[in-house]
Amino acid sequence: MKDKANTNPLSVPPPKGPDASVEAPTSITPIGSSRLIDAIKHGGRIYQLMVDSVRDYAIFMLDTSGHVASWNKGAQRIKGYAAEEIIGRHFSAFYPPEDIANDKPGHELKVATREGRFEDEGLRVRKDGSMFWANVVITAVRDEDGTLIGFVKVTRDLTERRAGEERAIADARRIAHVESANATKSEFLAAMSHELRTPLNAIGGYAELLSLGLGGPVTEEQLEYLERIRKSQQHLLGIITDLLNFSRIEAGHLSYQKGPVALDEVIEAVTPMMETAAAAKAITLAAELPPADCVALGDQGRVNQILTNLLSNAIKYTGSGGSIWIKCAISKETALIAVTDTGRGVPPEKLESIFEPFVQLGRSLSSAHEGMGLGLSISRDLARAMGGDLTVSSTIGQGSTFTLSLPRPRTS
Repeated sequence: MKDKANTNPLSVPPPKGPDASVEAPTSITPIGSSRLIDAIKHGGRIYQLMVDSVRDYAIFMLDTSGHVASWNKGAQRIKGYAAEEIIGRHFSAFYPPEDIANDKPGHELKVATREGRFEDEGLRVRKDGSMFWANVVITAVRDEDGTLIGFVKVTRDLTERRAGEERAIADARRIAHVESANATKSEFLAAMSHELRTPLNAIGGYAELLSLGLGGPVTEEQLEYLERIRKSQQHLLGIITDLLNFSRIEAGHLSYQKGPVALDEVIEAVTPMMETAAAAKAITLAAELPPADCVALGDQGRVNQILTNLLSNAIKYTGSGGSIWIKCAISKETALIAVTDTGRGVPPEKLESIFEPFVQLGRSLSSAHEGMGLGLSISRDLARAMGGDLTVSSTIGQGSTFTLSLPRPRTS
């Protein structure tokens, strides 16, 4: 065996291409007569077959100076070298140039010799020059009298796992950023809501006082102007309320007080508030008498809010002289309220997008349809937060049916 004592194999750079085995940038050490090869040959046939069959781990042996003495199929798959290309070469061929310059391979062997084992994670180099993230374990091998005869090196390719960890960290940072942004947005909208509501309420209050004649006689024309002021004030308050509710839902700050909700009581509470708007367009607003046991599990205030949104939308998109029906029904596990109108209907491709925030059918600069397009988005989010859902079916030119479904209370 050629004496390698005066040769520093770490000073030679690793191979850079598929012809590395021909030009051999790292020295080849014959190991056929070494004590390590005797240990390998006498290691047991079954053990050798087992190691050679492993494909997910590179398992190979090094002599005492770090030259490759054995090579399994896993090593060939991970590192790209065939056995005849790498056996006899120094294992520094698997390290980036900066690690070789810092004598990292030599340090690892020294630690393994001193402590019996060395483990590390870091970048390693394949035959084609590409890099991968590896977990490396080097274990010292000694004979019966304790003399060091070589090392066993086990390498795992952790590139995919590391990429997954980096993606998870990036996702966590992104979520934290979004949550922080949502919290900031929610605080801003809450503050703006307060700042806007105060003067708007004052506008509404003074308009009401003037319309009552407390500031002096008011003409019919002036009363009409005051009514327009009041409607505009109510419209702005509605927009502010929708924005604040949307922000709170996104930030998860809305609370729910769930309990049995009699849907006939919901209809009786909400319908009278919508009759004036329906009458203004000569729309017939009717409700079928619900079953006595039409009871849902939810937050009554939120259910009222959803039905108000649905009726408001139905009135908005139903032409003069049209009709709107409210119907309740129950199944074994579900109670529902359906609002059907004779409006223009929803195109099939828009049946889901209308539940997205800020989406409003027919919106344009000259559109008469007011609002921010948040009502349906908020209503669906509220329904799902209570364990239910809000769905729609529609036929162009004939109308639409929006159905709020909620779970029924469990009976013991």
